[in-house]
Amino acid sequence: MSGDHLHTDSQIEADFRLNDSHKHKDKHKDREHRHKEHKKDKEKDREKSKHSNSPPRIKDEPEDDGYFAPPKEDIKPLKRPRDEDDADYKPKKIKTEDIKKEKKRKLEEEEDGKLKKTKNKDKDKDKKVPEPDSKKKKPKKEEEQKWKWWEEERYPEGIKWKFLEHKGPVFAPPYEPLPESVKFYYDGKVMKLSPKAEEVATFFAKMLDHEYTTKEIFRKNFFKDWRKEMTNEEKNIITNLSKCDFTQMSQYFKAQSEARKQMSKEEKLKIKEENEKLLKEYGFCIMDNHRERIANFKIEPPGLFRGRGNHPKMGMLKRRIMPEDIIINCSKDAKVPSPPPGHKWKEVRHDNKVTWLVSWTENIQGSIKYIMLNPSSRIKGEKDWQKYETARRLKKCVDKIRNQYREDWKSKEMKVRQRAVALYFIDKLALRAGNEKEEGETADTVGCCSLRVEHINLHPELDGQEYVVEFDFLGKDSIRYYNKVPVEKRVFKNLQLFMENKQPEDDLFDRLNTGILNKHLQDLMEGLTAKVFRTYNASITLQQQLKELTAPDENIPAKILSYNRANRAVAILCNHQRAPPKTFEKSMMNLQTKIDAKKEQLADARRDLKSAKADAKVLKDAKTKKVVESKKKAVQRLEEQLMKLEVQATDREENKQIALGTSKLNYLDPRITVAWCKKWGVPIEKIYNKTQREKFAWAIDMADEDYEF
Repeated sequence: MSGDHLHTDSQIEADFRLNDSHKHKDKHKDREHRHKEHKKDKEKDREKSKHSNSPPRIKDEPEDDGYFAPPKEDIKPLKRPRDEDDADYKPKKIKTEDIKKEKKRKLEEEEDGKLKKTKNKDKDKDKKVPEPDSKKKKPKKEEEQKWKWWEEERYPEGIKWKFLEHKGPVFAPPYEPLPESVKFYYDGKVMKLSPKAEEVATFFAKMLDHEYTTKEIFRKNFFKDWRKEMTNEEKNIITNLSKCDFTQMSQYFKAQSEARKQMSKEEKLKIKEENEKLLKEYGFCIMDNHRERIANFKIEPPGLFRGRGNHPKMGMLKRRIMPEDIIINCSKDAKVPSPPPGHKWKEVRHDNKVTWLVSWTENIQGSIKYIMLNPSSRIKGEKDWQKYETARRLKKCVDKIRNQYREDWKSKEMKVRQRAVALYFIDKLALRAGNEKEEGETADTVGCCSLRVEHINLHPELDGQEYVVEFDFLGKDSIRYYNKVPVEKRVFKNLQLFMENKQPEDDLFDRLNTGILNKHLQDLMEGLTAKVFRTYNASITLQQQLKELTAPDENIPAKILSYNRANRAVAILCNHQRAPPKTFEKSMMNLQTKIDAKKEQLADARRDLKSAKADAKVLKDAKTKKVVESKKKAVQRLEEQLMKLEVQATDREENKQIALGTSKLNYLDPRITVAWCKKWGVPIEKIYNKTQREKFAWAIDMADEDYEF
């Protein structure tokens, strides 16, 4: 960048700062005004010249995948007014503050005439001039990730893109047979397996030390699918899994794993370079003149299905995906990716109303898998943003809806009563709605609408509380939902009525399904589904908890503990559980060792301070006073370090069986977190990692410290 350009930037930056406080106060009002009032002719001309290539804006047009454009008065408009020189807004991110400070310093130097005095040092200064440039280069390099799509107009009628080009998927490498020295034994005798049978056997061998391979359902499903890959001769011999000895195979893979850990820096660098080369070629697509990152461009290799909880299909063989299974989606005017030599794609589509690039059907549950864009992409971010805006609109009418379903508890129609009670549970307990499934096709998991009589117990009185409903069922991913909840008397009486003359395996809400419920919700609010209640209740809970738990005088580690506690309240509400990590006990012991060592250091430092104070009392000179001050600072520093470690230990212990990530990424409006960080001076990096900051770039840019969900 030339010196002239830098000077221009400085002037613009100075002008921007002079007007910044005024602009900041009125920016929401100004933007709403621009949407509500007719623009002046001069503004129209300017906007036309700036966005002549943009598609025409169609206001309040609903999207086709379940979210809708929010009302204008609630949020910032999708198109943000900008100054004439758009380029100066591009790098305007949190990370550019250093650049601004550098420019400000230079401006001040010019104003004070300091530059005249330092003419002789011009050569050294010249070396420093590119410093802001080099900092600016980084945002330029990552420009594709910092595309401010939320400031642009959205496409009409559910159109997701106008141009899409990509290289297709990366397939799993072919199977490499085991070395001759690695033997498989059946009934104590060495047996050479055919390549197909050997490959499937290696999947089991790799998991030999895992708990899965001890489960009866896993072993049964594996053996059944393994036999399908055997030759007739192998089938005749191998009839009992218990007689199979995979030990040598397992040891071989462990040795390979250990060898990977012991690789030299050069070998690791070579692998890293190969991965980066692959990412560069396949990990990006071109969408509407922007280079967008692809999330999962590698197709999962074959293996054994694990499932979560006690999934009935665990152990089944996930087959190798071939090009003939793949559907490619790109625009008509794009170059279609080439399939591997000797193969062809199942189909090539040009559907710009969907967001996926590649799809195929997996063999275990018959579900369709997709290659999609990275969470930081426009398509994903826009969908997230609209999801939270729909939940914010629910906030305005939730009281009306609650009053309505309370009235419906007394309805003369049984289906209306059932719908009202189910909605009460979805709202109060953040239960998933539940979808109807083919019998025996998947795990026996249920949601609110598909609850059976056996999943609840009614207690007129329990543990000193009246009208308690005890829930016990397997929810999504076969995670057990167990809860005892006191409910209102009328809900309790209705449940007794719904359970009358029914068997344990009968449906509790036999006149209700998810479709009926969602159709009713659409009538109450445009875009409302049962899922929106979960997002709304999670976000509103986080906001309320943060207000209650955050103490202004706390230090940053204590504030982060408060944030995690608020997040945990949401995770408990949404039943986001996890098994304690295997390394939990060890990591807690290590942390406790650090705490004990820090306590000893602090005790020593306090003794030193006491001794220094005693010396100062006697000598009363400047030197001993200085010593006392330095010892005081040392004690304070150690106290802070100890507190940080103790907070960390509390946090880990409380989170050991709760998964905070799911709610943080999928149910909590990120603007609540961003506003909280800005208000309390907590660095956003302490809450969101790099990937999460990229995913929520729109929220980081959009939310001020006074944002309210």
